[in-house]
Amino acid sequence: MTSADDDLLFFDEQDTKSEPPSPTSSPRWKMLIVDDEPEVHSITKLVLADFSYKSRPAQFLSAYSAAEAREVLAREDDIAIILLDVVMETDDAGLKLVHHIREELKNRHVRIILRTGQPGQAPERAVILDYDINDYKAKTQLTAQQLFTTTVAALRSYEDIMAIETNRRGLVKIIEASSSLFKARSMKLFAAGVLTQLSAILGVGPDAILCVQRGRVFGRTEDGLYVLAGSGRFESLINEPATEHIDPGVLASVLACLEKRRHSYEPDHCTLYIRTPNDRENVVYLRSDRPLSELDRDLIELFCGKISVGFDNLFLYEQLRRAQEGTLALLANLAERGHGERVEPTLRIAVVAERVARRLHADGHHRALLDESFLETVGLACVMHDVGNATVDPEILGKPGPLEPHEHEAMRAHTLAGGKLLERATPVAESRTYLHLGMEIARYHHENWDGTGYPDRLKGDAIPLAARIAAVADAYDAMTSPRPHRPALSHAAAVAEIRQGSGLRFDPTVVDAFLAVADEVARV
Repeated sequence: MTSADDDLLFFDEQDTKSEPPSPTSSPRWKMLIVDDEPEVHSITKLVLADFSYKSRPAQFLSAYSAAEAREVLAREDDIAIILLDVVMETDDAGLKLVHHIREELKNRHVRIILRTGQPGQAPERAVILDYDINDYKAKTQLTAQQLFTTTVAALRSYEDIMAIETNRRGLVKIIEASSSLFKARSMKLFAAGVLTQLSAILGVGPDAILCVQRGRVFGRTEDGLYVLAGSGRFESLINEPATEHIDPGVLASVLACLEKRRHSYEPDHCTLYIRTPNDRENVVYLRSDRPLSELDRDLIELFCGKISVGFDNLFLYEQLRRAQEGTLALLANLAERGHGERVEPTLRIAVVAERVARRLHADGHHRALLDESFLETVGLACVMHDVGNATVDPEILGKPGPLEPHEHEAMRAHTLAGGKLLERATPVAESRTYLHLGMEIARYHHENWDGTGYPDRLKGDAIPLAARIAAVADAYDAMTSPRPHRPALSHAAAVAEIRQGSGLRFDPTVVDAFLAVADEVARV
């Protein structure tokens, strides 16, 4: 400021014009001047022409009425300061604009400095009490130094408020992210969600990758480092070995993060080290178009601390699910002990049933029944569809030729036996589980859509949905597996048989869903 800093700015009217500051790469503080006198705009810009706070210059926006100011505010949502006149198109236009900003736009962040040439029109005490403004200046008492001091004070306040608001929003996102992520039942979905939420919290671009260490990377074991999730240009690398598919610069950053076991922040990217309570190590590489602030880093570290437990929980969940699948498959094969050639447990029926169920859900069918619990457990439940075979004479199960009438009756009884067996197991669970679905499937998977099945000759929608899905999955699995009395059918032949049974043996809607995923099923 010059020696004229104490001169009154608006004592004499003058038409002073100034050139805007030269362009700069630094972000600017946006200041909106709202006044119906052009010379007020000119003098303000002249006095603050060389203004800079924390190495950021000012960017001036002008509005010559409250109506114009409303248009500017509708376009610009990051204005830091408004230098506002009271009397413009009406005697209280400025005060009405304050009400619009605070009550209608709900903008509590912008700092509003009221400048009036007619203090009697808007008495300071009444205005300060009745309107949410941050400072009040009479133009006839305002010097260049006072304007500078007022502007710096307002920006300092604005900066603090925005830091608090950014922190609040970040914490809200972390809470929401933690809640949604911990609902995931798939490690891949969880990992993809971590990348999405980190990008949202920091407001950075989509290029991100999450690597998981399956073994000692530096010891060069056969496991090594794999891509668990990716977004942007890394999206195609999921499940690929990191050392073979990530470009050298990114890989070097990931390996350095693993070796140092701490986060690293660079101007154009960051690498985040996530160590779970059970000592599994993950690294996130996140590309950013700006250096991350201290607040960004605090939020990242809080988020990483929250989700580290999630990785362990999902790992244990997946291990438990695999153990359940293996156990059920072995029990199912024991129940079918007459089929001597099927010594290895098969989970194909589970995969087919789950994919059919998810297709039904995607097509909008049975939304009330096909909740996430159903979709996750129907596959496991289908593995137990023939558990009642354990009560059937092995000679009948393994008979290579046609069955006698009494043998048919013995075979049909396996549905009742299986249903009762699983019904006795359901009380161990407090909520509906795969055992409950398994009970329905074991009893009703031989019911026909047209009412000609057994054991209860149910028809159409009276047959539980899980049993209708299992009927198709079981038929496909049975036809494409060898039996004592026949060889396995081809995929195409089995699909043709199921299509032919639509509306007779099978629910037509379930058949349509099966046909939609048949190509995927062929690869199982």
